[in-house]
Amino acid sequence: MPSLPHSDELIFFVNGRKVIERNADPEVNLLFYVRKRLRLTGTKYSCGGGGCGACTVMVSRYNSTTKAIHHYPATVCLVPICSLYGAAVTTVEGVGSIKTRIHPVQERLAKCHGTQCGFCSPGMVMSIYTLLRNHPEPAPEQITKALGGNLCHCTGYQPIVESGKTFCESTVCELKGSGKCCMDQEDGSLVNRWEKMCTKLYDEDEFQPLDPSQEPIFPPELIRMAEDPNKRRLTFQGERTTWITPATLNDLLELKANFPKAPLVMGNTELGPRIKFKNEFHPVFISPLGLPELHFVNTTDDGVTIGAGYSLAQLNDTLHFIVSEQPKEKTKTYRALLKHLRTLAGAQIRNMATLGGHVVSRPNFSDLNPILAAGNAAINLISKGQRQIPLNGPFLERSPEADLKSEEIVSSVYIPYSTQWHFVFGLRMAQRQENAFAIVNAGMSVKFEDGTNTIKNFKCSMKRGPHHCLCKPNCKQLIGRQWDDQMLSDACRWVLDEIYIPPAAEGGMVEYRRTLIISLLFKFYLKVRRGLNQMDPQKFPDIPEKFMSALEDFPIETPQGIQMFQCVDPHQPPQDPVGHPVMHQSAIKHTTGEAVYIDDMPCIDQELFLAPITSTRAHAKIISIDISEALALPGVVDVITAEDVPGDNNYQGEIFYAQNEIICVGQIVGTVAADTYAHAREAAKKVKIAYEDIEPRIITIEQALKHNSFLFDEKKIEQGNVEQAFKYVDQIIEGEVHVEGQEHFYMETSSILALPKEEDKEMVLHLGTQYPTRVQEYVAAALNVPRNRITCRMKRTGGAFGGKVAKPAVLGAVSAVAANKTGRPIRFILERGDDMLITAGRHPLLGKYKIGFMNNGVIKPADVEYYVNGGCTPDESEMVVEFIVLKSENAYYIPNFRCRGRACKTNLPSNTAFRGFGFPQGTVVVEAYITAVASQCNLPPEEVKEINMYKRISKTAFKQTFNPEPLRRCWKECLEKSSFYTRKLAAEEFNKKNYWKKRGLAIVPMKFCIGIPTAYYNQAAALVHIYLDGSVLVTHGGCELGQGLYTKMIQGASHELNIPQSYIHLSETSTVTVPNGVFTSGSMGTDINGKAVQNACQALMARLHPIIRKNPKGKWEDWIAKAFEKSISLSATGYFKGYQTNMDWEKGEGNAYPYYVYGAACSEVEVDCLTGAHKLLRTDIFMDAAFSINPALDIGQVEGAFIQGMGFYTIEELKYSPEGVLYSRSPDDYKIPTVTEIPEEFYVTLVRSQNPIAIYSSKGLGEAGMFLGSSVLFAIYDAVAAARRERGLAKTFVLSSPATPEMIRMTCVDQFTDMIPRDDPSTFTPWSIRVS
Repeated sequence: MPSLPHSDELIFFVNGRKVIERNADPEVNLLFYVRKRLRLTGTKYSCGGGGCGACTVMVSRYNSTTKAIHHYPATVCLVPICSLYGAAVTTVEGVGSIKTRIHPVQERLAKCHGTQCGFCSPGMVMSIYTLLRNHPEPAPEQITKALGGNLCHCTGYQPIVESGKTFCESTVCELKGSGKCCMDQEDGSLVNRWEKMCTKLYDEDEFQPLDPSQEPIFPPELIRMAEDPNKRRLTFQGERTTWITPATLNDLLELKANFPKAPLVMGNTELGPRIKFKNEFHPVFISPLGLPELHFVNTTDDGVTIGAGYSLAQLNDTLHFIVSEQPKEKTKTYRALLKHLRTLAGAQIRNMATLGGHVVSRPNFSDLNPILAAGNAAINLISKGQRQIPLNGPFLERSPEADLKSEEIVSSVYIPYSTQWHFVFGLRMAQRQENAFAIVNAGMSVKFEDGTNTIKNFKCSMKRGPHHCLCKPNCKQLIGRQWDDQMLSDACRWVLDEIYIPPAAEGGMVEYRRTLIISLLFKFYLKVRRGLNQMDPQKFPDIPEKFMSALEDFPIETPQGIQMFQCVDPHQPPQDPVGHPVMHQSAIKHTTGEAVYIDDMPCIDQELFLAPITSTRAHAKIISIDISEALALPGVVDVITAEDVPGDNNYQGEIFYAQNEIICVGQIVGTVAADTYAHAREAAKKVKIAYEDIEPRIITIEQALKHNSFLFDEKKIEQGNVEQAFKYVDQIIEGEVHVEGQEHFYMETSSILALPKEEDKEMVLHLGTQYPTRVQEYVAAALNVPRNRITCRMKRTGGAFGGKVAKPAVLGAVSAVAANKTGRPIRFILERGDDMLITAGRHPLLGKYKIGFMNNGVIKPADVEYYVNGGCTPDESEMVVEFIVLKSENAYYIPNFRCRGRACKTNLPSNTAFRGFGFPQGTVVVEAYITAVASQCNLPPEEVKEINMYKRISKTAFKQTFNPEPLRRCWKECLEKSSFYTRKLAAEEFNKKNYWKKRGLAIVPMKFCIGIPTAYYNQAAALVHIYLDGSVLVTHGGCELGQGLYTKMIQGASHELNIPQSYIHLSETSTVTVPNGVFTSGSMGTDINGKAVQNACQALMARLHPIIRKNPKGKWEDWIAKAFEKSISLSATGYFKGYQTNMDWEKGEGNAYPYYVYGAACSEVEVDCLTGAHKLLRTDIFMDAAFSINPALDIGQVEGAFIQGMGFYTIEELKYSPEGVLYSRSPDDYKIPTVTEIPEEFYVTLVRSQNPIAIYSSKGLGEAGMFLGSSVLFAIYDAVAAARRERGLAKTFVLSSPATPEMIRMTCVDQFTDMIPRDDPSTFTPWSIRVS
């Protein structure tokens, strides 16, 4: 290899300030640089692979050829700093700040309530801001498009889109362009009831106007640099690697000849993840970014040649222009490409990835290649000479004779025009509509003899799955055939013969992918037949009218909706904030990036970074651990193992460091402490562990039942005489429902900063948790010190959803042991993949039912068994099973009812608390058997639900009395206001007219219990200080997770003390100020902490009362000063004993919950029976909120929980190997909903009721909305049932959760599912298995 010179200076700008980096390292990305070097921590780390958008910034570059400045969004976890020479970077801090002025984008996102935990908010701001820099008055669809690469697991996206739409020209609420308000569709039957309802959660009159002229200018120095005629090669020499930026095309070719194995880096969207996640290493990188010879468009009579350096976003703009200029018949390939480009990745990746990189990245990410191959595209290569190679099957299969030579580069791609009798289409199917790798991706083309339907040439190019590309360039048997049904039948058979997918293929879904291949071929067949008919209707018959809807994919619409809530009593004092939609108290800090999370805290002197060493076996004996190679690496200070735990290493069944035996893949065996995270991570890979497998290895519930492996005894409730009742019913059905697990996917991964003190064995931990007391307990146990030496501090966390109840205690102990051993501060920030592997998630569940019922739909007995996959340690599994059993009736009264539940012990990481705490899994089984009963009785499901629903004051199966009146009201209003029956008729009419697409509606009721059946878990304490200037400091035991708990506490304190909210501050939750706090979960954070704060405030007001009585017209500050003079204490503790709940499991009865939240949701979907895709058209939610303390926060919780539930029931799919290895460890593999998955129309209403037991008669709404997401699952069931009825299939069938595209497609049985080859399960080991 030729010798390389020393480094050049790297020059770029960040937020208008010049950055000169004299030691630029090619291995350092911009995210690390801005966060750790520039201390701009508003840009967040969340996934590290460009898949979540949390690290979005705006990159601006000057084009010296066009003299234009180009602004684009980029995910900077993938941007090497060396690629930024001459660029201007704008982070969220550069957009606006509380210290200077906030930008309208930041203000509106906050005031529209588009932030909850706030961790994703800077990325959202940057995506919208970049759009506005390019389009100051965007169309609504541009907002949706701009946000497609940003994930949020809190809000449900609706308020984020709403904030963006305030910049659009028209934001009037109109239903489908009719000009009518979306709530005025029906007659005024309920008008009186709705007169006092409000729909405005924010006041747009408060918004600053957007003034594009006030945006920062592009640095003139960078323009001068770009226009410098004497450009030279740039070299940046790092610790291990070298980055070279050539100045000219000849310079690039010389470098490629000298370094033939060096990769070319442009957007780094394909190479970056390989380096990070697959440990690829390259000593030299060549980056031709900005070479004008690679950035051009050349149009000829035959087609268009596009430079390899064009980004996919620029390609999109170019193709749009060409399509608008050229006749339709010439642009078929271009239109197929445009269709794919709309959903390919997110806006950030489309702006970073280049055409050349995309084309040569075969086979993994090249979504466009099959279309390019079908459209006869060619690749122009250049080295010392030039040549053109066809972009065809051999190239895509990497045949040596058709591939690039080591010294060659792609200079451009030639895409010919299509001709009149040439049809080109692209078809793809992915787990979700946007920003997801294709499951099957196809480009197909057919050329006919002019004026006929006789095939002259046929091409079918397919990519099927993430790592298998197989493209067949020519189906020669079809040449000369007519384009008819017989040809289709033969083509399907031949394609299946040619494209073989092994039964154990990586990625799984084998039968589904086989079906998709021929289903997409059928779609292509229909599209071509339709095209022929449009060319000559006399000669070529049209496709059947019922098949028309199969031609198009679901459109991406900009969501719209309305939120309704009870208006505040006009007699309420204007200063009293209770009941008002108050903005989250940290919202502005969220949107400016000034809210501080754990890894945003400044580095501490001598701090070390911790990386985990995890097991690779599910059940094994540890033979040896060799740490010698790890200790020898630079920067490594120590390796910590079980031997270093001074106290308990196994505390309450939870193991901190594995010792002797491994009980799951992902168990922490040790940790590496080093001076940088990169050094710690590298050393962790070098630790060698020798294992000896132990049998049995139990992964699934089925295996646990076989080996009688359980964590706890059975939990049971029973009423009536179940066995006797089965003798006197008309029908009995039995069934099973599988509900798979769910990943929390909080945006801020588990993060801990452990600070050992120099005396008395004290330690302080800053961390994101829902349960600081438990962290304190576990750390004290691990270090063998009293709890009073351990302080846990928790200000906020970037999402939790139950995942930060129990797990931070174990991780806190792990990091505390490392801090104790090294005597130095420890920063332990889990990578996304490690977090998903180690911390697990929602319990997979198997429900078995036996139901007896009358022919009129009345259920007499029900016998239900639940089994959950608890994993390898107890965690929260016992309480989850208790909750499932106690909530197992949902809204239905069944006189003879028995429910049993058990937690299985398996060799998976222990599953834990998750929003809804078992209710979302268990109650799906209830709704499933209700739906099955309806099917057997030939009755609509909603009728059977109403027949069996609780109707009057009743007792639950565990003998607790409750009043279902709010349940009935929510149900009735949901039916009426959603126009359920009218829309159901319309869906039936749609289904009659469409064979391949079906619509379904479902409405589900909900009776959700709040709190914990153990009284001492419902207690809370608070501490309120009044300072002499009149300001108030409130602390309590609750944790701010994004749900707005601190905001509600401020509202409550303002109400009780009768002072403005601005006087009140909440700093953090700490075990020092409020000891022994219980967990913030179970939807009771506001209930119990609010009561404690109220108690403290009332105690203070009682002390102040004599002073106020003497000077009733005085100011608050005067009263406080006087109280101090009178030696009256201005500090008070508050305490709430808690709801006095109880449950006697021996008797199977108790007063288990303080109250219930009721609700109902109606959803309508449309399903594509050929692909399994579905579109959520509309959702109406009616939630019993009693009196909402803050409607904005409560509606945000309902919407966010609903979308999270919808994801759980549809697209979120965890995949495990038969050996217990979790495959789904990133947003690439695990798909939470994006903005395109939310309902096109989304209506949420908070229904008023009374709840005197709770603070201000409110109700806890944090979890209840989760289960309502199942309305989407059952709407899908309804649509699939319609398809099956039309095909003459069995009316009762199982649709387990999640209803993925695979499950939907394979349940819609038809000639294509019947055509595929099936494999004998005994002859192979599948790639993935179901663990429920």
